[in-house]
Amino acid sequence: MDIALEKKAHVFRLPVYLLDKLKELAKRDRRSLNNYVEVLLLDAVYHEPNEETVAAINEAKAGNLKGPIDTSSVEAMLKSMNL
Repeated sequence: MDIALEKKAHVFRLPVYLLDKLKELAKRDRRSLNNYVEVLLLDAVYHEPNEETVAAINEAKAGNLKGPIDTSSVEAMLKSMNL
């Protein structure tokens, strides 16, 4: 059974450079511009980070990380994180 979602048209004014970039990204994903923007908006609205992720983001923004992280390999990264 197909369920059609009700949709309503709306006009947005966007800077030309942003619209051009959105068109480029939509083309790369082989999507229509409308579908690409809809997916971006749905992701932004309905996918909020959990508490652990928010804490990690805040820690990184505050600069409370303990030294540099070695990303040359997974093993090196874990070692530099004392894991």
